[in-house]
Amino acid sequence: MKPIVAIIGRPNVGKSTLFNRITRRRDAIVDNLPGVTRDRHYGDVRWDDHAFIAVDTGGFVTGDEDAFAAHIRLQVEQAVDEADAVILVLDGKHGLSPFDHDLIQWLRAKPKPIFYVVNKIDGPDQEQALYEFYALGLDKFHTLSSEHGYGVPDFMDELVKVLPVAAETPKTGEIRVAVIGRPNAGKSSLVNHLLGKQQLLVSPEPGTTRDSVDSVVQRQGRTYRLVDTAGIRRKSKVDLRLEKFSIIKALKSLEDCDVALIVLDAEKGITEQDIKIAGYAYERGCGAIFLANKWDLVDARTLTPTKFAQHLNEAARYMQYAPVLTVSALTGLRMNKIFGLIDTVYVQYTRRIGTGVINRIVNNATERTEPPLHKGKRLKFYYTTQISERPPTFIAFVNYPDAVHFSYHRYLLNQIRQEGALDMTPVRLFFRLRTGKIEFGKWKKNRQKPGR
Repeated sequence: MKPIVAIIGRPNVGKSTLFNRITRRRDAIVDNLPGVTRDRHYGDVRWDDHAFIAVDTGGFVTGDEDAFAAHIRLQVEQAVDEADAVILVLDGKHGLSPFDHDLIQWLRAKPKPIFYVVNKIDGPDQEQALYEFYALGLDKFHTLSSEHGYGVPDFMDELVKVLPVAAETPKTGEIRVAVIGRPNAGKSSLVNHLLGKQQLLVSPEPGTTRDSVDSVVQRQGRTYRLVDTAGIRRKSKVDLRLEKFSIIKALKSLEDCDVALIVLDAEKGITEQDIKIAGYAYERGCGAIFLANKWDLVDARTLTPTKFAQHLNEAARYMQYAPVLTVSALTGLRMNKIFGLIDTVYVQYTRRIGTGVINRIVNNATERTEPPLHKGKRLKFYYTTQISERPPTFIAFVNYPDAVHFSYHRYLLNQIRQEGALDMTPVRLFFRLRTGKIEFGKWKKNRQKPGR
């Protein structure tokens, strides 16, 4: 297990900027608006030969007027308790805050290494800003600029000296699962239930989750990375620049995931926006599972799981392969079935079918239903091969590839699904003129553009 380093501080001192700097990625959203980060955000860090996990946290918010202050404080406390070392970020540009004193007093009781970092020091000429902070009664501070990198290498050298050596763990593949849906559909509650702990903020106020937050859970020897995403609203409803960034991060999570859990609010029914969100998963070619959450609030006399699935399949005909499960994150209804479904979809999503098998499936299909004529000549399917998985993607070599009607295309896809045990995953089938040369790289690069 890698050691953990928690990054804490009051709002807008540059915690997320420091997180992005040391992880060498832009996973945490950064904005001048205080309170952007609300959940814990994890990222892998490697410095020289040392590896650890950095945890970005929300800023301690003062005042009862902020509805999330208590939740954020709980998240920070949990992050500090789990950490092997803590970085307290102070604001070298705006100086000391009365809240810095309270935070330091709280940290003094923690029996672990604490690093006091004065951020926003962009060069040697600004080092004099450090003197004000000695009023806190501390002996050592680290000055740096998270944005420009000044002082970061020296600080990182000091940090890794106190961290325990990361224990070597066998490398096993993990299943990346993105949890997407409209605001307030219950995504964070669902992830918390799957994790078995209250790790993510949950609130009846829409838009609680602003960033895409990764959480890792192990179950029966398999590792799952659950990515809770911001709720995706209609474009006409998105005003704030921050929310636009959040939605972009949610869509990027779909690009990187193996399986998308599309969370619907069963109490409110299937909306046009739900179908649009499902379309995002469809376009990106990831496996998908529909989760109708809040099923405990649905009147069983008027709506059954079977009827709900029928309505959903009619609204999203292009995703009839995606299983539908009615659940309740609040009561735990059928939540124990989610990981089993993820495993099933993932196995199909990564399945590779042998060349002999896929050719037999296509040949049998064309014998049962002859291909149509094109300008008086019969379409001929010479050879079919699988070029990639995630999702399973095939190329069939035909004498007139552009003449294959969409209905026959759909027929062959259905036969491949049925005979190849691919009924719960997107499947792609391309047609190409036989030339004796297969340019696999071209098809893999553009595999998201054609229909499935």
